[in-house]
Amino acid sequence: MSTLKRPIITEKATGLQAAGRYTFEVERTANKVQIKKDIETLYGVTITDINTMRTIGKIKSRSMKGGAVSGRRAHTKKAIVTVKEGDTIDFYANL
Repeated sequence: MSTLKRPIITEKATGLQAAGRYTFEVERTANKVQIKKDIETLYGVTITDINTMRTIGKIKSRSMKGGAVSGRRAHTKKAIVTVKEGDTIDFYANL
């Protein structure tokens, strides 16, 4: 089973791609060794560095006719990987 959920395509993450850094959302239980193995086999690149961060889901609330309804976004984990100079990852190749 893959530890990768999806690539993160935001303005900030796209700006990092010029420096060879790519951002992915990963399983919360994944460690750096599993993430490195999955990305190298899936995209055929060499990983030189991995930074991971856990993000806490925001609490959201809304007033409805029956009263206030509150909930929480899911907690996630992100991985920012640096690939070897000259390697690139093309997220749009399989579309």
